[in-house]
Amino acid sequence: MKLPEFVIYAVKRLEESGFEAYPVGGCVRDMARGAEPKDWDVATSALPKQVEEVFAGHRVAETGIKHGTVTVIIDGEPIEITTFRTEGEYLDHRRPSRVEFVSSLTEDLRRRDLTVNAMACTAEGRIIDPFGGLEDMKNHLLRAVGSPEERFSEDALRVMRAVRFQSVLGWQIEERTMAAMRKCGGLLKCISGERIFAELKKLVMGDHVLTALTCCGDILAAAVPEIEATIGFDQRNRHHIYDVWQHTARALALSERDLYIRLALLFHDVGKPKSFTVDQNGEGHFYAHAKLSAEMTENAMERLRADRRAREEVVWLVAMHDWSVTPTERTAAKMASKWGFERSRRLLKVKAADNAAQSPKYRQRGKDAEALLKMLDELEKKAGCLTLRDLAVKGGDLLALGMRGAEIGESLDMMLRAVVEGRAANSREALLSLLDG
Repeated sequence: MKLPEFVIYAVKRLEESGFEAYPVGGCVRDMARGAEPKDWDVATSALPKQVEEVFAGHRVAETGIKHGTVTVIIDGEPIEITTFRTEGEYLDHRRPSRVEFVSSLTEDLRRRDLTVNAMACTAEGRIIDPFGGLEDMKNHLLRAVGSPEERFSEDALRVMRAVRFQSVLGWQIEERTMAAMRKCGGLLKCISGERIFAELKKLVMGDHVLTALTCCGDILAAAVPEIEATIGFDQRNRHHIYDVWQHTARALALSERDLYIRLALLFHDVGKPKSFTVDQNGEGHFYAHAKLSAEMTENAMERLRADRRAREEVVWLVAMHDWSVTPTERTAAKMASKWGFERSRRLLKVKAADNAAQSPKYRQRGKDAEALLKMLDELEKKAGCLTLRDLAVKGGDLLALGMRGAEIGESLDMMLRAVVEGRAANSREALLSLLDG
């Protein structure tokens, strides 16, 4: 493997100072499979203060000094350099009770989660693989280092990471590793919402998310309990050929790779089990499930400490996902006026994916959403009057006519609706004439 020059420079500088140094972990895994590493990590026998001395004259940040990590900036590129270490007991299944520096690369790699993440390489690109990570990569297999139960009980977030790697890479999880993930999944309750959400966001964006969700739904439910009741829940409805969770997984996998869309689809039907009723013909119904799903989503997003925009956008999409689509230019104009183009498109893409995962006999609504999307695109090109800011009449005009307070706002909204729906031209004369009616 050919390493970037700035990485070779960092490794050689440590070696020339009398220390061992090796790129490790995800960057080695990615290079070995022909992918571009996003981050670079180097493990070394040098202690943190020694690393700082070696790189005197470079920008150095003590980003994780307590755990032996400093970040060195070389040619504008950050490299995390960490002293070989082993870890004490994980008493809370989140973080080690202590970190001990060691002199062995193999001992350092032994503490990592999966074999494919427990490889290192030399500056010349020769891979060091004490736990069989290369063979597992060749077989597209995700396997824990050493005892799977020990690895997952040390840090329960590793369970989520394994599901995320399956979603991103599409590789199979080894049998013993999967059994340990199921046994230790309940420990995810010890993990903070922020850490779970960080993994969840990466997981739902994976190219192989359908495999991960269908294979590991019960494991994911330990971190996101809102989905638990949907797994295996028979919808008993002619519009559906999958249970609620299988439908959810397929809708998400069929959707655009937009984080808000995919999170919304993950949660869009979580309220179905609680809203389920059966009519006299034995058919299942889920009246007001969108409202209930939105409430459950809001609780989940707060628990996961999602940022404000993600929380608001995802909850809104879930609340609106059952909205009836009428593919007309007037509908497109009203959507753009009320919600804006970006949010309107997201809603329609959620609906299209939702419908695509239903029974083939009832997928017309998905086509309606696609037709409306095209109308939105055409409307945006025309850039007509879609907001109060675009209206030819302003609040000051109505104030001059003697209107006050709420009456002004209501009149402006009425005028905007008339223009958007094509009942009036966006001219001062035409709009003011509406007041006489």
